Amino acid sequence: MNLNWMRYGLGLALLIVLLGHSLHWYDIGLVTRLEAITYDAKVRLTMPQTLDERVVIVDIDEKSLAEQGRWPWGRDKLALLIRKLFDEQGIKTIGFDVVYAEADDSSGLMSLERLAKGELRENGSFQGILQSLRPQLDNDARFAEAIKGRQVILGYPFSNSPNGVSTGSLPQAVLSPKDFLGAPPAFSYATYGGNLERFQSVAAGGGHFNPITDLDGITRRVPLLALHNGQYYEALSLAVVRSVLGFPKVVPGYPESEKKSGRNLSVEWLELLSNGKVMQTIPVDENLAALIPYRGYAHSYKYVPATDILKGRIKAGELKDKIVLLGTTAPGLLDLRATPVDGAYPGVEVHANLITGMLDGTLKHRPGYVLAIDVLVLVLTGAVMILLLPLLSPARATAATIMVAAVVAGLNYVLWSSANMLAPLANALILIAGLFALNMSWGYFIESRSKRQFTELFGQYVPPELVDEMARNPESYSMEGRKAELTVLFSDIRGFTTISEGLQPEELATLMNEYLGAMTDVVRQHRGTLDKYIGDAIMAFWGAPVDDPEHAKNAVLTALDMHKELQKLNDVIVGKGWPRLAIGVGVNTGSMTVGDMGSTVRKSYTVMGDAVNTGSRLEGITKQYGVGVIVGEATREILRKEFVFRELDRVRVKGKDDAVGIYEPLGLEGKLPKELVDEAKLWNQALRAYRSQDWDQAELTLMNLQRMAPKYLYELYTERVARYRKDPPGRDWDGVTTFETK
Repeated sequence: MNLNWMRYGLGLALLIVLLGHSLHWYDIGLVTRLEAITYDAKVRLTMPQTLDERVVIVDIDEKSLAEQGRWPWGRDKLALLIRKLFDEQGIKTIGFDVVYAEADDSSGLMSLERLAKGELRENGSFQGILQSLRPQLDNDARFAEAIKGRQVILGYPFSNSPNGVSTGSLPQAVLSPKDFLGAPPAFSYATYGGNLERFQSVAAGGGHFNPITDLDGITRRVPLLALHNGQYYEALSLAVVRSVLGFPKVVPGYPESEKKSGRNLSVEWLELLSNGKVMQTIPVDENLAALIPYRGYAHSYKYVPATDILKGRIKAGELKDKIVLLGTTAPGLLDLRATPVDGAYPGVEVHANLITGMLDGTLKHRPGYVLAIDVLVLVLTGAVMILLLPLLSPARATAATIMVAAVVAGLNYVLWSSANMLAPLANALILIAGLFALNMSWGYFIESRSKRQFTELFGQYVPPELVDEMARNPESYSMEGRKAELTVLFSDIRGFTTISEGLQPEELATLMNEYLGAMTDVVRQHRGTLDKYIGDAIMAFWGAPVDDPEHAKNAVLTALDMHKELQKLNDVIVGKGWPRLAIGVGVNTGSMTVGDMGSTVRKSYTVMGDAVNTGSRLEGITKQYGVGVIVGEATREILRKEFVFRELDRVRVKGKDDAVGIYEPLGLEGKLPKELVDEAKLWNQALRAYRSQDWDQAELTLMNLQRMAPKYLYELYTERVARYRKDPPGRDWDGVTTFETK
């Protein structure tokens, strides 16, 4: 009982440790890593893998660079691209996944300006020409003019580089600390690399394109609001969505129940508010970040080469009302990220997935009450498994564990797919696996102790696989004597005395070791219990200590296979110059007493009884009939539908008054060659003629059998026919042969 309480205590300790992780008392790295793995698996299993036609990626790809020149392009070309997208295609909005932090000098204007301020400052003609060319050469002005008045969202990066310096201009912040009920622990950045002020000031908006890279290098979240210098700036994806919706106001969202508590609250969602109406609710985590709702693998959005827009290859209006993201996939410009769905995923599609998720309301969220769900699942799962597993067998414990894990995983999947809720799963799975391993290990060590005890008791008699089977339920087995119907086998080497006299002691020992080892392996292969060696003889039985409904069949198969194995062994023996071995095997089935018997000095797990003695006699008379195996009548009766038997005789062995039939097993039914089947049928005719005292018919049939397949058995019966022809046995003859010796 103390051991069981220790078992329960260990399970409870594991539960408490994992509860501490769930309650954020400490962090267990393994659980955190496994949680990330389960999250990635859920993303891959549930992503729709469909094309969202609302969002189009205008791609600065290899084809575009080949036709338009190397990157960066002149701003005049980008201005033309913007005009074509808005004026010819009629797009709704465009977000730039690139930053324009430096002035464009591709036209040479800056060089001309330096000349105008330097050595040619007195040259009026030059100054006049420059004045007239300036509007055409000022690519930045043309780009700013193209941006102005259109729904253009510029992108820029934040940085926490130790040597970082802020450059360019930031868009207007969307929130300040006073807009929150408490200070949310947002991702904070020290510097930024903004677009030129002349671009950002005329753009419709701007957003950062900083994803969050977790410790394992995977991008799973993007901070929708990032903190810089005390102000909150929106992500590129959020800015694009607000542009599509008419730039509604961003408002932090809190559960009503928590507002009333007056605590320092965590924002659980952002509301896009316009004229007092909530246009969109966007779930965020405690750091104001959103999980990226990956739709599928790379290219889950339509890609259009930028050069096709510039060259007018895209039919006018084909991109009407589309949300466009300008990104790069050309070699050398490729913005690749490791994601749950792909190790090299285009960064521009990260923004596209977030835009789709915000518009469709499919972002996964983790509300505050998920903690309560996690704790409840852990406690219920732990309680069920801690109390239940010790009461079950290993097979049932395994089935119960699989069932509990399936229920927990199924509930988690329902919350994920139906409620878009991210509930922890790894903690519960680790608890389930840990409790299962604990109970299986506990059972294993106790079971091993029982198995060692059984091995000591039965290992010298019973095959290892049967010892394993017994150890699973040790209370069902005992060495105490009992009555049971079993099958016994005796085997003996013919002419062993002569063989032993012709060999040196060392040779005889080697020969016997090889012979007994080979025959014992055959016994064990057929689930037999080795009783003892009696000189060159082997005694084995079937049906104890492990019940074997097919004890008779396994014993007969053993007898036949012993002869097959002996043929292989003889090839080795003869090669060593030793005499070829021949054996006789007797098999009998009947009621026997089985158990541990002997004296206080020595005991043996063995069988005793009349059926055992008959089995020994059957082995002894195999040489009288020139056959390798003889089985008793009871054995043949059990197996008559499975084996083909040749009836040899009816005999009265020494020590018994009743006559019994003796049979030679020829093989399994349906597996014998046709010649042997025909021979057996002809033999039955000869035996019937013999017993009916039709000596002529018996003799003729035996002669045919001798021509077909000469055997000592046929010679034996031919001699009997000749003797009885001279001295008939009389009308009351029962056909029984009596043996006066063992």
